[in-house]
Amino acid sequence: MEQLKTYALMTGLTLLFIWFGGMIAGQSGMIIALVVAAGMNFYAYYYSDQAVLKHYNAQPVDRAHASGLYRIVEKLTQRAGLPMPALYIIPEQQPNAFATGRDYEHAAVAVTEGLLQLMSDEEVEAVIAHELSHVKHYDMLIGTVAATIAGAIAMLAQFGMFFGGGDRDRPNPIVMIALMIIMPLAASVIQMTVSRSREFKADEGSARMTGHPEWLQSALAKLDNYAKGISLPEADPQTAHMFIINPFTGKDMSLRQLFSTHPTTEARIERLEALKH
Repeated sequence: MEQLKTYALMTGLTLLFIWFGGMIAGQSGMIIALVVAAGMNFYAYYYSDQAVLKHYNAQPVDRAHASGLYRIVEKLTQRAGLPMPALYIIPEQQPNAFATGRDYEHAAVAVTEGLLQLMSDEEVEAVIAHELSHVKHYDMLIGTVAATIAGAIAMLAQFGMFFGGGDRDRPNPIVMIALMIIMPLAASVIQMTVSRSREFKADEGSARMTGHPEWLQSALAKLDNYAKGISLPEADPQTAHMFIINPFTGKDMSLRQLFSTHPTTEARIERLEALKH
């Protein structure tokens, strides 16, 4: 069912992109958008995981190189009924983590050195359980596709005036200008909504997997606090939604927070509190 939901949302976002291409440049715009969307989805499905791991200079590790981390992940995957994912460590001090990969067999979990140094074993376990919950519900794939389509719609809007299509193919100029303002905003809201809801769901999954909601509460409070003081140099808006805590937390202004892909840490901790009762 989770896989079906993922593919349905991918299809919906792709159709939105194609429709927008048609509104900007008529039939030719729809054809171009279809080809671009097919290429983007192919790339996102098969190669986006390796691209993001390379972007953050994530180094693969095994039991011999990270025995403590390996034991934690191994225990949690057995509990969750998941195959062992590939493990990576990112050489950065900001404590953070993300999961990527298109399915269970190609999943990867990456944590920063800062996470392993600044968190207790229980907090690390809670963070890993959060990421494995993302794996279990195919969140990594849909998050990547949503970000890819949202970015493509924004790009299409910026260059909309230069796309082909005769006058009879174009909508009313006022409507087209309105669409070029509204569509990127709508795509961002979709991406934000998908990401926020799945963060809450992964938090709940972590609490149930470990049996200790307070472990993740403590981890989130620490992660949020450290993220405000320690930057993640390689972080970019296109991949920020993948992390357990927004790596731009220290730079977020009140207006930016409205469009953040993460719910507030306070809201997440409050929801975890409810699971204790």
